[in-house]
Amino acid sequence: MAGIAALAIGYVLSQFYRSFLAVLTPALTAELGMTKADLSLASGAWFAVFALAQFAVGVGLDHYGPRRTTALMFGAFTGVGAFLFAASTGPWGVIAAMALIGLGCAPILMAMLFIFARNHSPARFAVLTSWAVAFGTAGNVLGAAPLAEASEFFGWRPVLVALGIVTILVAGAVAAFVRDPERLEHVQGNPSGISGYVELLRMRVLWPIIPLVAINYAPPSGIRGLWAGPYLEDVFGLDTLAIGNVTLLMAIAMVAGALFYGPLDTIFRTRKWIAIPGNTVCFLILLFLALNPQPALTVATILLVAIGFLSGSYGLLIAHPRSFVPQHLTGRGVTLMNFFSIGGVGVMQFATGGVVTAWSSPEDPTAAYAALFFFYALAVGVALFIYLFSRDARPEKT
Repeated sequence: MAGIAALAIGYVLSQFYRSFLAVLTPALTAELGMTKADLSLASGAWFAVFALAQFAVGVGLDHYGPRRTTALMFGAFTGVGAFLFAASTGPWGVIAAMALIGLGCAPILMAMLFIFARNHSPARFAVLTSWAVAFGTAGNVLGAAPLAEASEFFGWRPVLVALGIVTILVAGAVAAFVRDPERLEHVQGNPSGISGYVELLRMRVLWPIIPLVAINYAPPSGIRGLWAGPYLEDVFGLDTLAIGNVTLLMAIAMVAGALFYGPLDTIFRTRKWIAIPGNTVCFLILLFLALNPQPALTVATILLVAIGFLSGSYGLLIAHPRSFVPQHLTGRGVTLMNFFSIGGVGVMQFATGGVVTAWSSPEDPTAAYAALFFFYALAVGVALFIYLFSRDARPEKT
C-alpha cells in the first residue's frame, strides 16, 4: 500500500503539472510575453513528449518493473523541469521545461495500472483505475484556486521551486516503497521491445476504440489546463483569482466524474454503453458553446463543470481495450492506450492553438472560442461515431 500511495501522490503532481498553465496565464503573459500560441505550444509539448515516452515506459514496465522505471524518470526529468520552469526568462524556457516535466510524468499512472492489472482481478481494473484517476485529479484542484493564491502571495517562481523539491522527494518514496509484480519471463512467443506494440496494433478489435480513447480526455484537459484561462479572461474579463475559482470547480467535477464512472461497468455489465451516453452529452455541450460562446458567466461555469464531469470515463475507456490484451503485454497494452489518450490531447493542444490564433479578432473576442468549441465538438462527434462499431467488453464477475 505504501508503494501505491507514493505513486498516487506522484500522480497528483502529474495532474497538477499538466493543468497549471491556465491559472498562470496572466502572469506568464505579463512577465515573459507569452502569447496564446506560446501557451498552446508549451501545453502541447507536455502532452506530446508524455505520449511519445509511453513506448519506452511500456517496455520498461514489462522488463524492468514499475519501481525503477518510475523513480528514475520522475525524479530526473520532472524535478529538473520544475526548476527550469522557475528559472525561465522567456517562452522557450517554459516550453522546454514543460517538455521535460511531461517526460518525467509519463510512467506514474501507468505504473499503477500495471500493478492493478497484474495483482488484481480484471473485473476490478476499471474501478481501481477510476479511483486512481479521481485521487490524482486532486492535482487539478491544487492547480486551480490554491495555485492562484500561492502565486499571488509567494510568486509563481518560488512555488515552482518548492514543487521541484517535492517531486524529487516523491520519486525517492517510489524507489523506497514500490514493489514490482512478479515478472513473466517465460511466456512462449513473448515479443520483446517495440514488436509487442506491433502485435497490439494488429488487433482489429482495438481499432474502433482507439479514436474515442484519443479524444475523450482532450476537451476537459485542454480547456481546464489551458483554454479556460484565456477564455475567461478575454470573454468575461476575469482575473487570476476568479479564473482559479472557476477552474477549481471544473477540477472538482473531474474528480467526481472519475468516481462516478468507476463502478458502472460492474453494475450494468457493459463498458461500451456507459461510455457512449456521457460522451454524447459532452459533445452536445461543446456544440452549444460553439453556437453560444458568451452565455451568462454562471451558465458558462456550469457547462465547463459538466464537461469535466462527463469526460471522466478515462478508466472505463482504458479498461475496454485492456480486456482484449494478452497478459504478457499488459505494460505495453496500457501504455499504448495511454499514448493515444495523452497523444490525442497533445495533438489537440497544438491544433487548437492554431484554431484560436486563426480566428482571433480584436473586434470580437468570442470568435476564437466559438471556433475552439466547435473544433472540440467535431473531434468528439467523429470519434464517438466510430466507437459505435466497437465490440463491447463485459467485465468478468468477481
